[in-house]
Amino acid sequence: MKELDYKTLTMVKGGTITSTMLNAVSRLISTIMELGRTIGSSIYRYKKRDYCKP
Repeated sequence: MKELDYKTLTMVKGGTITSTMLNAVSRLISTIMELGRTIGSSIYRYKKRDYCKP
């Protein structure tokens, strides 16, 4: 295998979209959706005054 010099190494470019990046974006969207559901549910229960009795 050929060793690369510093000038050649600085010209190396990686891929644009990786599976790790897609996984992170998907988890972010999932987390935001779950947060929205939780907040929406809390607002709904507050307006309806439907709380769990201890």
